[in-house]
Amino acid sequence: MDTLISPYGGVLANLIADPDHAQALKQEALGLQSVDLAWKQICELELLLNGALSPLTGTMNKAELESVLATMKLPDGTFWPRPVMLVLPSRVAEKLQPGQSVALRDGEGFMPAILRISEVWAADPEGESRLAESSGVPLARPLAEPGQVYVAGRLEGVALPPRHDFLALRLTPSEMREQFARRGWRRVMAYQAGQPLHRPQVEFLLNEAMQREANLLIHAVAGSDPVMESGHFALVRACQALLPRLPAATSLLALNPMTPWAAGPRKTLLKAIMARNYGCSLLVTGGETPLTGRHRRGADTPSLEQDDAYALARENLGVTLVPFPRLLYVEDRDEWLAEAAIPAGTHSQSMSGVELTRRLMRGLKVPEWFSYPEVIEELRRAYPPRNRQGFTVFFTGLSGSGKSTVARALTVRLMEMGGRRVSLLDGDIVRKHLSSELGFSKAHRDINIRRIGFVASEISKHGGIAICAPIAPYQQTRRDVRAMIEQWGGFIEVHIATAIEVCEQRDRKGLYAKARAGLIPEFTGVSDPYETPENAELCIDTAQYRVDEVVQMIVLKLEHEGYLH
Repeated sequence: MDTLISPYGGVLANLIADPDHAQALKQEALGLQSVDLAWKQICELELLLNGALSPLTGTMNKAELESVLATMKLPDGTFWPRPVMLVLPSRVAEKLQPGQSVALRDGEGFMPAILRISEVWAADPEGESRLAESSGVPLARPLAEPGQVYVAGRLEGVALPPRHDFLALRLTPSEMREQFARRGWRRVMAYQAGQPLHRPQVEFLLNEAMQREANLLIHAVAGSDPVMESGHFALVRACQALLPRLPAATSLLALNPMTPWAAGPRKTLLKAIMARNYGCSLLVTGGETPLTGRHRRGADTPSLEQDDAYALARENLGVTLVPFPRLLYVEDRDEWLAEAAIPAGTHSQSMSGVELTRRLMRGLKVPEWFSYPEVIEELRRAYPPRNRQGFTVFFTGLSGSGKSTVARALTVRLMEMGGRRVSLLDGDIVRKHLSSELGFSKAHRDINIRRIGFVASEISKHGGIAICAPIAPYQQTRRDVRAMIEQWGGFIEVHIATAIEVCEQRDRKGLYAKARAGLIPEFTGVSDPYETPENAELCIDTAQYRVDEVVQMIVLKLEHEGYLH
């Protein structure tokens, strides 16, 4: 039996001001400088304000940062595994100084809190990594990038950041503890689900809860921006669909406002502290089957009993970590068993996240030994087969390579085939209607491509087809556009690899001649580089094929990838 430190955790920090003081803070904020926070920072601010990161009362100062990295405890000796920092760009932080108060706001201008600044200093990613390594527990990833700045200070909360989805499931730590008390729950095992649960997760959680005589909290990770993150609603709806399969008297579903963090033992220990603050005494770690990647074996779960580096955690964590083992399905027994417990020679099987994604994308059956029909139904709504998904065909190549000609012909061919709306985002069209104020500097060209990517992502998001034909000379920008679109639909990059000599011969506007004469600065291929795509789905030289042949190559590729029947 696990030791239960406290039925509902320790004392929670209360950072939300009473109504009178909150009104005074709003008035004060009218004369303060504002700092706009990114979505992930707003979610971390919510965890501070609602008490999930108790006993912290603000963002950490330099002494606290160094102490946590080197010893996994705050300067006062309190166990704390991972720094909680406010990281800002130097251009923003250079206007801030100790003793100053700033209004922290979200993207819509709402102010959850005022920060009373105590310190401002430049991040040192390399030094911080060395300090963490000296403790025996390295950071999974740097806390900040070179050139960024930390801002420390005490928070005075006005209100939690506004949420508009699944409000009945969004319980603060104090509300969660009250819920447990009303139900008479004194022993609670939490599972912070970041992906939909399938049969192996459900069977393990129910068996583990029964063996440990614990109630079960499915604490879904729901801090993602619901407008920008494609899987947010699928996760919550899939969890809701599972509720009838869980015992109502001993199970509860709620949402956790944290966002997915980089993996690592320090993150796991901080998640355990949050679980403790929410009133839980056990936390299941690992065990997810993400829609990309492979089964997680619990490598991020620290071995508290065996590793001396975690001695402080072992004595002060206050939550029992329950590692999720690798499970395999044994057909003869029709159940999922830990791999180590399966006798040699027994037929067993599993399913990776990659295979699940493949089946969803191609509309194939997902076996009932792996998941439940109601869960798969929700996933199919969120991740339809490729022939019902929106997608983007993104052409890139030198001026005069033939991108616009091929893009227009492909647009016509897809319109002729029918079934979905098709939008052409040619470079000249976009320049006229979307980016008319931009010039042709590297910075402006980058902005132009990102605008095209955003519009294409919206078209793909709603099931349409976007055909984009900019020059798009920079590899990193193309990578960012791909990432922007692929969370909503397909992305096919087509490199029109026509030689620059051919492009110059085709140049009706005389742009190459002007560029070589120095009349056009930063001209791609002449005075500014074109970075050849690394992993384009197609690479075509239009000097070797007719336009209709190129279009047919692309249509065949789209059929092969499953986007067209």
